[in-house]
Amino acid sequence: AVAKRKRDGAAARPKKRPKKAASASAPEPDAKPAPEEYSIPPPVSQGKWKNKERVLIFSSRGINFRTRHLMQDLRTLMPHSKADTKMDRKDQLFVINEVCEMKNCNKCIFFEAKKKQDLYMWLSNTPHGPSAKFLVQNIHTLAELKMTGNCLRGSRPLLSFDPTFDKEPHYALLKELFIQIFSTPQYHPKSQPFVDHVFTFTVTDERIWFRNYQIIEEDASLVEIGPRFVLNLIKIFQGSFGGPTLYENPHYQSPNMHRRLVRLSVAAKFREKQQVKEVQKSKKEGSKVLIKEDPTEVVFETPSEEKPVEIELVKPEPKAIVKDKKKPRKIQRKKQKKLFRTEA
Repeated sequence: AVAKRKRDGAAARPKKRPKKAASASAPEPDAKPAPEEYSIPPPVSQGKWKNKERVLIFSSRGINFRTRHLMQDLRTLMPHSKADTKMDRKDQLFVINEVCEMKNCNKCIFFEAKKKQDLYMWLSNTPHGPSAKFLVQNIHTLAELKMTGNCLRGSRPLLSFDPTFDKEPHYALLKELFIQIFSTPQYHPKSQPFVDHVFTFTVTDERIWFRNYQIIEEDASLVEIGPRFVLNLIKIFQGSFGGPTLYENPHYQSPNMHRRLVRLSVAAKFREKQQVKEVQKSKKEGSKVLIKEDPTEVVFETPSEEKPVEIELVKPEPKAIVKDKKKPRKIQRKKQKKLFRTEA
């Protein structure tokens, strides 16, 4: 019975449906499509990802919460970025080149924290350079700003640069470095094929001001969405995280020097107040000048007669107490008034 079931089962299997003829499925060239049919549009991006730029964004140990949020915001805005664990402070900076090679990255943004209050940013083209070191000031993150704008995650940004970047050679080098790091490569797998926000780099007060704006309408009206920070250039090196110095900012003042000058100015103010108090005190003391005695002052003085000193050997008699004779009369009048009131 089992063998019969097997034989019958093999024969009882339904045959596959024959495919329809190609002529029946394909419409004739002259035939018009029905109004109910819809054609699927082709994909938006049909190109290949050729610009293989990858940026490694990480930091050293000892950063505060604001730096951590800024780093996370940059990773969100740059879909071509990668993350890594924090680097130990004792390690040398040239080790970052090996980390980038392991992560298959050719650009790097490294945040270095010192004294738990100063933040430095390294932008480097690994492993051959150049690299630039900045002091990061006035940091405001996306969550802190609470802006009304909101751009699409993974969309490509426009990069807007100040005209100063084309006038001086060190700014031109930084411009090329910013373009290669912050611009999202075309046809990147994680990017969206839209342009809806702008990164602006403005040079003011010998510093580079970074802002992020969203394009909200077709007339190119902008709304800031953050993050924002200011980069104070320190040095530009020929190599990656080191090497010969190509440019050194003469206007740069270290945070330690700035804090020292603040302390000196406070001490100078305190010292000035103390000097003013001493001058006022000396003026008050100097006004009390001793005048010499005038011999003519004694002319109109008449000496009083000296009375002989009398010594009483007997105790003086006590004074007699004089009683007030009018007092009993007053008491009697008050009693009479009370009686009169009660009778009335």
